[in-house]
Amino acid sequence: MPIVTAKHAGFCMGVRRAVDEAMKASKRYGAIATIGELVHNPQVIRRLETQGVHAVDTPAEAAGKTAVIRSHGVAPGVYADLETLSCHVLDLTCPFVQRLHETVSRYSGGGKPVILAGQRDHPEVTGTIGWCRGEVYTVSSAEQAETLPELHEALFAAQTTFPPEQWENILPIVRGKVGRLTVEDTICTATAQRQNEARELASEVDAMLILGGKKSANTRKLYETCSAICPRTLLIESANDIPADFADIHSEIIGITTGTSTPDWLLKEVVTRMTDKEQMDRQVPAEVPAETPAEASAETPAETPVEAPAEEMEENSFMADVEATLVKIRPGQTVTGTVVQMTDEEVCVNIGFKSDGLIKREDLITEGVQMGDEIEVEVVKVNDGDGNVLLSQRNILKRKAFAKLVEKFDNDEYVEGVGKEVVKGGLICDVDGIRAFVPASQLSNRYVEKIGEFVGQTLTLKIIELDEQKRRIVASRKAVLKAEETERKAEVWASLEEGAVIKGIVRRLTDFGAFVDIGGVDGLIHVTDLSWSHVKHPSEIVHPDQEVDVKILNLDHERERIQLGLKQMQPKPWDVAPQKYPEGSVVIGKVVRITTFGAFVELEPGVDGLVHISQCATTRIDKVEDAVTVGDEINVKVLSIDPQAKRISLSIRALLEADEPVKPAREEKPKKPEVTDEIVPVDIEAVGRQLEEEALKEEKAAEAKEEAPAKKAEEEPKEEAKEEPAAEAKEEPEEKPRKKAAAKKTEKEEAPDEEEAGEKPKPRKKAAANKKKAEEKPDEEPEA
Repeated sequence: MPIVTAKHAGFCMGVRRAVDEAMKASKRYGAIATIGELVHNPQVIRRLETQGVHAVDTPAEAAGKTAVIRSHGVAPGVYADLETLSCHVLDLTCPFVQRLHETVSRYSGGGKPVILAGQRDHPEVTGTIGWCRGEVYTVSSAEQAETLPELHEALFAAQTTFPPEQWENILPIVRGKVGRLTVEDTICTATAQRQNEARELASEVDAMLILGGKKSANTRKLYETCSAICPRTLLIESANDIPADFADIHSEIIGITTGTSTPDWLLKEVVTRMTDKEQMDRQVPAEVPAETPAEASAETPAETPVEAPAEEMEENSFMADVEATLVKIRPGQTVTGTVVQMTDEEVCVNIGFKSDGLIKREDLITEGVQMGDEIEVEVVKVNDGDGNVLLSQRNILKRKAFAKLVEKFDNDEYVEGVGKEVVKGGLICDVDGIRAFVPASQLSNRYVEKIGEFVGQTLTLKIIELDEQKRRIVASRKAVLKAEETERKAEVWASLEEGAVIKGIVRRLTDFGAFVDIGGVDGLIHVTDLSWSHVKHPSEIVHPDQEVDVKILNLDHERERIQLGLKQMQPKPWDVAPQKYPEGSVVIGKVVRITTFGAFVELEPGVDGLVHISQCATTRIDKVEDAVTVGDEINVKVLSIDPQAKRISLSIRALLEADEPVKPAREEKPKKPEVTDEIVPVDIEAVGRQLEEEALKEEKAAEAKEEAPAKKAEEEPKEEAKEEPAAEAKEEPEEKPRKKAAAKKTEKEEAPDEEEAGEKPKPRKKAAANKKKAEEKPDEEPEA
């Protein structure tokens, strides 16, 4: 029986090591507790339990026992819990899983995000998430990848048992979601080998058996891969799950592969069961009761057989000669025959065999066939049950068409196919009359939600797998699209050069920039290259589907990245600022920022000027806010501009002073004398009256002097005392102009004699002199 077993079937290296070490530890330490099931296979788990190896869900359940870390690995917190419980730990984490943990831990050390390809509830993924120090996103399909947020940077890694084919489908989507993506292919080599072997084996056999635990993720992925290629694929956990009528073990090829958690002894059981079944089936004809020797002797004449007549011998010889002249045919053979009979449904063809062949009208390709025509036909069946040979011409065309497809496959050429029907896992296409299977993952560069959209469409395909014996073809449209895209990108890259200005169309916006299609390849305009002014989000400058002229700033051929610039298409604001804002010009600006030393005014995006606090108002102010506030639109005058230092000095005060009316010049007032504590307020009118009285007294004194010469000698000292203050008063007005002005005013009002009034002292001094005189002449007051 043709049973084909995959080369890498059975335990993978990591699982085999975990099982063997756990068995050794049970003999050495006794009770063993594994944190979770050691492998996803019920038969292996039961056998381990008989050896004292039991699975627990939490570290607390492993207290007092030897704790085994399974090949899936665990989070750092589990190690800490086991250490707290003082458990003896046997770490059997798979080396590939350890590498994954180290990768995500090292990258996310600064809090960077990580994207994991895998099932979030899988033990390996759960443990890996515990090693990440930043945000973690998990995706298991292209659909989930489309829901990822836009990220500035991230790490993309995979569960070690994640299907490589799905990884390739998700990777382009993730690249489009992350600005700076770091890719680490952490898929185990054993997983990739099993997937490739299973795919090849499924395309070569008639039926496929996938052996492994139904809870095992990699076993399920193997089943999905094989069932998409070979419809008769069965997932089993043991040999007892194989149906009796699963396949024809005598004429069909049966392939067998296993998941990474399936032991070798389970695989041997399945192979043994299939082999025993074949032997039993072959023994069935031998069990038919044979004739007993007695019955045989009864039927055989006792006497010796009589020789046959000579005529019979000659006839047998003649028939042998006739049969020797007849052709020998077999199914699939191409022969040439002559049309000997025709009906509405069939054509009878003599092919030189002992019986003529029949070909149905729908299988007849040659048009206008007549009696006696020679046509080429293919033998479908040597005996249809009624002794007739079944023929066909359609199969000949298919065979020739298939031969051409083989030639194109060898020459790596493309073929044309028409979508016919949707099947599980993909699309059936008609390629020159040959059925070709196109997996769903090979229909497009992106995830295809509705495969039925391709039914009836003519598709350009590339044959990626071909089985000449079974005439099976697996084709890919994705490979054609990738090749076309690569060719188109190569042409575009060859035409690009740094510094060139090209047209592009904005495709999508992210927080860090805008992606622009420049003829088949995407370039990035970083948010800082959108405008000379500060931009919070690209939507402030551009929008999707907008056509823009951009400048190529940098070309990274190795990483296939293009850096574009939009602001470079405009002159730098400071280069043209001297022409737009010459010294002395008046412009309108907006107050955007206030500091303790002044206000910054935006004249245009990217060009700010400073109004110093001394230039904010015509008078001195303590705070800039007393003159302007943020958001005000004001007129300012350009005092100076320095484009090299990117500085513009502005003034509000200059405009305010220009708007004030011109006032006549005023005489400067004399400075007020320094005030001391001895100065007291003076009543000008009272002082005037007092001066007048003193003048009268002096006149009367003079008259009395003439009348009384005897008293002259006694009065002279008093008069001298009166004259001294007068002399002092004469000198004082020169020293104190303010009091002199007051005395002049009094003189104009009450003393017509200017000369006499000019000799009068200041009010304060005069009052002091009068007081002294009164003290010296008490007897003269009544006369006054």
